[in-house]
Amino acid sequence: MNQDKALSILKSGKNVFLTGSAGSGKTFVLNKYVKYLKERRIPVSITASTGIAATHLEGVTIHAWSGIGIKKVLTSRDLHALKEKKYLKKNIEKSKVLIIDEISMLHKTQLDMVNSVLKYFRETDQAFGDFQIILSGDFFQLPPIGNNSETNREKFAFMSQSWLDANFTICYLTDQYRHTDNKLNDILNEIRSGFISQDSKNVLSANNDEIDVEEPTKLFTHNIDVDRINTEHLKSVKGRKKSFRATTKGNPKLAEVVKKSMMAPESLELKIGAKVMFVKNNHEKGYLNGSLGNVIRYDSDGLPVVKLYNGYEITAEHEEWKIENEFGKTLVSYQQVPLRLAWAITVHKSQGMTLDSAEMDLRKTFEKGQGYVALSRVKNLNGLKLTGYNSIALEVDDLALRADQRFRELSLEAERNYLEEGLKMEALNFIKKCDGISDLDEIEENKRNLKKGKKTKKKSTYLVTKQMIDKGLSLHEIAKERELTIGTVSTHFIKIANLYPETDLTRFKPKEETLIKVKKARDKLLKANPKESKISLKPIFDVLKGEVSYGDIKLSLVFI
Repeated sequence: MNQDKALSILKSGKNVFLTGSAGSGKTFVLNKYVKYLKERRIPVSITASTGIAATHLEGVTIHAWSGIGIKKVLTSRDLHALKEKKYLKKNIEKSKVLIIDEISMLHKTQLDMVNSVLKYFRETDQAFGDFQIILSGDFFQLPPIGNNSETNREKFAFMSQSWLDANFTICYLTDQYRHTDNKLNDILNEIRSGFISQDSKNVLSANNDEIDVEEPTKLFTHNIDVDRINTEHLKSVKGRKKSFRATTKGNPKLAEVVKKSMMAPESLELKIGAKVMFVKNNHEKGYLNGSLGNVIRYDSDGLPVVKLYNGYEITAEHEEWKIENEFGKTLVSYQQVPLRLAWAITVHKSQGMTLDSAEMDLRKTFEKGQGYVALSRVKNLNGLKLTGYNSIALEVDDLALRADQRFRELSLEAERNYLEEGLKMEALNFIKKCDGISDLDEIEENKRNLKKGKKTKKKSTYLVTKQMIDKGLSLHEIAKERELTIGTVSTHFIKIANLYPETDLTRFKPKEETLIKVKKARDKLLKANPKESKISLKPIFDVLKGEVSYGDIKLSLVFI
């Protein structure tokens, strides 16, 4: 399924499991849908199974959002206590859509607990409290953490009762946007199929030579190896350390959750010559989450200047990660230079990244899926040095394999059965159900307000007047209907001409002789006051000695 079809299904209000291989654009589709919802004033809660994944969507962990925390079970007493918490009650009762990213890492018991919380808060037996629930992820990637005695059958979210109750539509993305090397893509697809050919194994084993990069990022399966290498390398770089501390604003409890999940560390120590990685996407400035380079100097403001491996030099200015409510209001923000030391990172932390090059040691792989995650981070084999791997590194879970085959079948069924026209009608009905806005003018106005960080709950006075103009009402009819003066409505026209330039105002145009008089008066005043960009109404009225009314002056200014 392509991204456009998946997005149309999401807009229809169906419960969706959005999946696909690494690099197929799952996060991209989710971000587009979140933007669509906010523009239509539909409250959406954005969460993920881990803090790292949550920062990719500027959301929070599902554990914090739902209140389940680290609980293993939920009792009736627990549910009652949760409902007493005002912040939970407010968030859950206001939201209409819930997104949980990286669902492969959420234990099935935890998904069932989220279901129980939402049903309890909403006082309904409908799955997930009648939210539109959207799960995203790939079960070939890292599995949930559970007891050592548990099998994946006892852990995977798709084995839960709540998964069945939600009746998910499967959207399996098939286009590839990360890998530029067909051979690497073939190897990854073989791993996903459960059978990797000897030829592919030979290719991987042969990929242990030095790659054409000064010092590729090293990927390890264990934190202890990563911390050791980054500490040793930074110590070996000559020169003084320079520290950068993050700043946070907003809800203190939420800020603590964000700090723990950030890829950009709260305290970052750098030296000139340090190898670093950008940890945020910023296409305008020329870097992506995973772009590699070296600190070459500090600018006049003390900010690190990084020379990327593609030769570009970029100043790492402070970036902001934030969590917003459905109206675009910031609940908590985290500001830091978007860098981390990058001589080494864990496979776990690499999820969601695209790396130009990497050196991997997969000999200590202890979980099926780790090898797949690591190998799928790079774009092509030219950027891969594989120092070794064990048998687990090329394996995927048998249950995940069977489930994936079924997901593909169900996605094809959905693609055939859901036609675009029907989905559009369902999307309008879903907006109505969520008390969102579907009027195009209101949506455009809301887009502008979101850009400015403003909260809007009702139509602006200018939009109401504009819609009356579109209906063909006269100036006097609009004034009467709105219980406003002719002058006030005329003032609206000036604003409408700027906000909605496509609006046809020609029937309100004053006589040509009036336009000429007002233009001459305005130009005379501008000439006398060259520093002024515009002239207020009274001076124009005075120049015209009262020959033209304020109302006609206002209308004239719309057309000159």
